[in-house]
Amino acid sequence: MTDTSSTRPADSEAPAPRQSRLLRLMRFLPLIAPVLLWAVPCWVLLYTGQHWPLPVSPAATALFALGLVGMPLAMVRGHGRRQQDRAAIIGDTLLGAGWTLFTWSVLLGVLLRLALTVAGVGASQDRARIVTWAVLGTTAVLLAWGYAEARRVPRVRRLDVQLPRLGAGLDGLRVALITDTHYGPLDRARWSARVCETVNTLEADVVCHTGDIADGTAERRRAQAVPLGTVRATRARVYVTGNHEYYSEAQGWVDLMDELGWEPLRNRHLLVERGGDTLVVAGVDDVTAESSGLAGHRAHLAGALDGADPDLPVLLLAHQPKFVDRAAAGGVDLQLSGHTHGGQIWPFHYLVRIDQPVVAGLSRHGARTLLYTSRGTGFWGPPFRIFAPSEITLLVLRSPQPATSPR
Repeated sequence: MTDTSSTRPADSEAPAPRQSRLLRLMRFLPLIAPVLLWAVPCWVLLYTGQHWPLPVSPAATALFALGLVGMPLAMVRGHGRRQQDRAAIIGDTLLGAGWTLFTWSVLLGVLLRLALTVAGVGASQDRARIVTWAVLGTTAVLLAWGYAEARRVPRVRRLDVQLPRLGAGLDGLRVALITDTHYGPLDRARWSARVCETVNTLEADVVCHTGDIADGTAERRRAQAVPLGTVRATRARVYVTGNHEYYSEAQGWVDLMDELGWEPLRNRHLLVERGGDTLVVAGVDDVTAESSGLAGHRAHLAGALDGADPDLPVLLLAHQPKFVDRAAAGGVDLQLSGHTHGGQIWPFHYLVRIDQPVVAGLSRHGARTLLYTSRGTGFWGPPFRIFAPSEITLLVLRSPQPATSPR
């Protein structure tokens, strides 16, 4: 468990100049990133001393140019106003493949070449070609493995979480967490059903979905989401919105989840009671809700806890881990979040860490608050997960007091 209470300042304390510089850089990222993703591998694999036969270099360069032009066009057609699923699949796949190829072109292009030079292996051209084939081989293996990882039913991650204020009657309460299912252009209705079957084997008391259900409207992705209605919980099924709902008519998703029997916790709470003790289960809209312009949607912790006994332990659902600063200030005992995907495709987690306090796992914030950040159940965009496995999480809540009655 990581203690971040003294290592990350609250958002309000972050230096304004650094933020403004970062924001200015981010504006140019959509223009710079595609060029780097395709130009760097092209240079490393073709023009750093390999001296390929004449047909090879021009043909391969044309393929890189096609990727550079085709990827943004496909993503605009797939995720823009047209919402063409086939284009989205092509664009997303090219994005994942381009990122992986870029990463290993840089790493092996430097480290492997240096190692071969130090070891005195072959002539300069031999070393350059070894690097090229190593990059292509590594990329192919990782993409094949990453695709299988993304499409499989997530493994269950189990952990005990002790909450000092949890009453003995609630000791052993089982909380299942799924998040970031991202139903999208690739039809995953069967995958969705199998995920729900796995959740049901956990015999959870409370099942939580912390947002980013899908990429697309509830009407468009309904068939993939419907299996969520089969999820069982002995006490509650609860849901909060993620940022992707606000790209896709969020109220439609709130209404569909309500129709499927889930309790949308939109800045409100419910009580879970067992053995004479009570747990407050609260939820807030995603932090992007207010800027979406959707009436009545915003992240409002005070509203979520309004009327709750301040002496009771609080389990909070908030899509993004960075909400934990507000959760800690509000005395929340445990926050459950997703959003990060654990980076999804290594080493993207380093970029995620710029925006979020934690990428995955259990961490402590302030004197009382614990945060559990899931790597997510599905995947966004590129159908790959590389060194960032998906998960269904079972958290067993523990009281410091011995249990006085059976479940």
